Amino acid sequence: MAVGSRSRERAGGGRVPGQGTRGAEKGAAEERVGPNPTDRAKAGVKKSLLVEGGGGPLGVVIAAAHVHDVRLLKDTLEAVVVERPQPSEESPQHLCLDKGYDSSGGYRVVLEQGYVPHVRRIGEEKHDEAGQKKYPARRWVVERTFAWLSRCRAILVRWDKKAECYLALVKLACALLWFRRLHRLRDTRQAGHET
Repeated sequence: MAVGSRSRERAGGGRVPGQGTRGAEKGAAEERVGPNPTDRAKAGVKKSLLVEGGGGPLGVVIAAAHVHDVRLLKDTLEAVVVERPQPSEESPQHLCLDKGYDSSGGYRVVLEQGYVPHVRRIGEEKHDEAGQKKYPARRWVVERTFAWLSRCRAILVRWDKKAECYLALVKLACALLWFRRLHRLRDTRQAGHET
């Protein structure tokens, strides 16, 4: 499993109706919009996503764009919509995280949830004995899922004023991804039986 997050712009600039011009005043926390640090402080939203090894989304959380990833980690891990099997000594559950989660708080949350953490240290690259990069990063699984979700134009740019409505659209897009994956898997199995 892997966790990742991505910030997106909110349509309509930084203005929240009836609340000044920045959107960071009263009510902005409820609608989960904040200044995006990568886009000239425009109002934005961040999606934090938990995926399984094949890229299927398991849980999603939204927050203001300026919220650090570690603060969303616990909520993201608890947002899993299916019943999680209990980890055991024989079958531990691993969680791959990027360098943004390299902190004592990130490790603590992962261990409390019963996962085996795989977090790359800041400034560290994975090299073999000869000093060459041997294994590619597993971050691409989460990035690919974000690319799949960005094909749903309704969630690419946040147009909804209420956070609950936007989160519902993101969860619907995740369910649509699972439906498409299961449909393709069923078609592949049927084609294999016919030959």
